[in-house]
Amino acid sequence: MKKKYHYMIVTFLGLFSAAMMYPMAWMLMISFKSNADIRTNKTKFFPEEWTLEGYKTAFEKAPIGHWFANSIFITIFITAAVIITSTLIGFIFAKYQFRFKKLLFVLLLATMMVPPQVTMIPRYLMVQKMHLFNTKWALIVPALVSAFSIYLARQFIADVPDSLCEAAKMDGAGPLRIYWSVILPNIKPAVGSIGIFTAMANWNDYLNPLLMLNDIDKMTLPLGLVIFDSQRTVDLSATMAAAAMIMMPMIVIFILFQKQFIKGMTLSGMK
Repeated sequence: MKKKYHYMIVTFLGLFSAAMMYPMAWMLMISFKSNADIRTNKTKFFPEEWTLEGYKTAFEKAPIGHWFANSIFITIFITAAVIITSTLIGFIFAKYQFRFKKLLFVLLLATMMVPPQVTMIPRYLMVQKMHLFNTKWALIVPALVSAFSIYLARQFIADVPDSLCEAAKMDGAGPLRIYWSVILPNIKPAVGSIGIFTAMANWNDYLNPLLMLNDIDKMTLPLGLVIFDSQRTVDLSATMAAAAMIMMPMIVIFILFQKQFIKGMTLSGMK
């Protein structure tokens, strides 16, 4: 009975996964078709003739390379910064005592309840006053700290035994040394989860680049793709090729770090 129940769960999850993956697989197949093949064989999944015409057109008709480089730089910079700021602040909240600690932590959590659309205008005005508008830093600076990531890091760091920190202190380690040599090695699942969540959110971000960027060469891939698609609605092959280039890096990142991500989500659920 248990074996039968197990097979039913696996079958259901397999069908559900296939249904989720099918649109992405269809998009990828269209990117390898010619426009003539797309029009004449609308219902066929695989291309009649495999071609890179769509990718070639995407790079020729739009600065895809600039958009890709911009997205890579912004995503890597923000992800690294969020990991550092989140684990440092989480370390302070978890292992140190100071006045108004609980109040500050509650206020930090309260910011998670505010929809990002509410802070769009204040964020825009702050970027304007700092003379960062229409630069990569207009996207980077407001995203250097994440309340959710701090909360996740703090929960994991709180479970690191205080005895480890005390032993490091007795050996002469300072706060930064304890953070680097004791805390970080013990919260790798949290760091992996924070990294994946942050990278995905910023790689796929459309609203903030739309608000902060004007020049075409400075745009990120999601914003550039909308402009590219609106200008070339009939070139489905090139549009799907550009969309595939947005999708693939995140799939690669998840495949590389899925072990840490799944472990982090499992342990955070157990808490």
